[in-house]
Amino acid sequence: MGKKKDLRSKEWFGSNDKMGFVHRSWLRNQGYPDDYFRGKPVIGICNTWSELTPCNGHLRDFAEVVKRGVAEAGGFPLEFPVMSLGETIMRPSTMLFRNLASMDTEESIRANPLDGIVLLTGCDKTTPSTIMGACSVDLPTIVVPGGPMLNGRFRGGTIGSGSFNWMIKEKQKTGEYSEADFTEAEVCAARSIGHCNTMGTASTMGTMSEALGLTLPGFSSIPAADSRKKMMAQLSGRRIVDMVNEDLTLSKILTKEAFENAIVTNAAVGGSTNLIIHLIAIARRIGIDLKLEDFDSIGSKIPLLVNLMPSGKFLMEDFFYAGGLPVVMKELGKLLHNDIITVNGKTFKDNYAEAICYDREVIATMDKPLQENAGIAVLKGNICENGAVIKPSAATPKLMKHKGKAVVFESMEDYHERIDLPDLDIDENSVIVLKGVGPKGYPGMPEVGNVDLPEKLILKGVKDMVRISDGRMSGTAYGTVILHVSPESTVGGTFALIKNGDIIELDVENRLLNLDISQEELEKRKAAWKAPEPVAYRGYARIYIDHVEQADKGADLDVLVGGSGSKVDRDLH
Repeated sequence: MGKKKDLRSKEWFGSNDKMGFVHRSWLRNQGYPDDYFRGKPVIGICNTWSELTPCNGHLRDFAEVVKRGVAEAGGFPLEFPVMSLGETIMRPSTMLFRNLASMDTEESIRANPLDGIVLLTGCDKTTPSTIMGACSVDLPTIVVPGGPMLNGRFRGGTIGSGSFNWMIKEKQKTGEYSEADFTEAEVCAARSIGHCNTMGTASTMGTMSEALGLTLPGFSSIPAADSRKKMMAQLSGRRIVDMVNEDLTLSKILTKEAFENAIVTNAAVGGSTNLIIHLIAIARRIGIDLKLEDFDSIGSKIPLLVNLMPSGKFLMEDFFYAGGLPVVMKELGKLLHNDIITVNGKTFKDNYAEAICYDREVIATMDKPLQENAGIAVLKGNICENGAVIKPSAATPKLMKHKGKAVVFESMEDYHERIDLPDLDIDENSVIVLKGVGPKGYPGMPEVGNVDLPEKLILKGVKDMVRISDGRMSGTAYGTVILHVSPESTVGGTFALIKNGDIIELDVENRLLNLDISQEELEKRKAAWKAPEPVAYRGYARIYIDHVEQADKGADLDVLVGGSGSKVDRDLH
């Protein structure tokens, strides 16, 4: 057995010179005894708790449980806050601040005497942002996902937080619900601690963390309110101490095979399209070559196994009772890389070999899946030279091959002003085109791609239309929605040149998205096109606009790609 590696925290606490005295003495004002500074692994508990982030409102309590586990295993737990991103409240979009939160996480870890990291995550962007930041430092790291809410119950049935939101305009316009009904539904939709209880982006990010091997097995499926969630948090606290002693860093877990496992698993659970943009960003931080096309070649032929909203009818609580993600991982079998290591030191094969399904209506088998070829499809064509994505499991089958005239909205404001005008020239065969909502254009690439249909078509009973944008959509949403068009309209490309009445052709089976105009007309429009003025002139938003990359590259800041490792460049010694 080789010589045990020195703890990183020893550089702060291990010497008896002036600086060792300074570092220890100030922390002693919290009452820590001497042995805490003499060789215990220091575990940083990165907490995204905030009262402004409802989905993460319980993480303050979870931190104490993690600390208990760390102390039991012989570690020295120190909790620290980072910027919290509340999808349901923050404006203009939490995606604008994902990279900022990742910087907060990265620099907080690197600058402090930490040997291992526990990431407390929940709402959509808190998971990828903290993982991105941790990857750029590359210490032993484990994820504690906050977990989904319990099922909402309304009018004798279940109600999914998030997915129900996209039905509100329709129910208001048709008079199906009264004001009193909506007030009651508000309470029912979010009746416990936790994040959205559908397979939206938050649940997708928890699933992604486990599929990457960054959580203890089975952790991501457990509802936030279930006592087993705290038990797993405590065990995670114990395990991170062992990971430090084993020097099991992120780069040893996050191999190319781990990312491929996440892609396959996301397809099987009907996960959010947002996984693409976050997983690419994480890969580029840890140094893995992951391309947009990989999501199609690796994941598009995977069958849908999980019957959850928005692609199905059940919710995360039902998924957990049915056996949760371990059942899916076992069912996928040879489609996964089963022999790679996870945070508990075991392989995927070892972790999920004994999983049992208790409800085949919720989790299907590979032999009888809910849907064939359900993974995310990557489209190419003159509208999206660098790619665009669609989630077939949430789309209307008859619209997957479609040709229609474009109804163009140049911005979100333009859309809100005109979409419900009685004289708007639009019918159910039209294609709604929304520009100006990409990474640079909004800025921040908001979840608005699944825009509401026009009131006059809703009243006619129209449920879905083809919609195209350079933005994203919530993982709780559904519809035949084409997203992440790259390059975005703000930086040019054919998407910026689409006009009202142009014919757009969609062919998902053949992965095509094209504007049906002549090359001569296209060149004429390109020559006349002028880039819009930036929508921000100072502060972080301006830094973001100047440095953000396009969606196909993960929309990270170009100066953040990669990592600087755990060494502090300069110190006071």
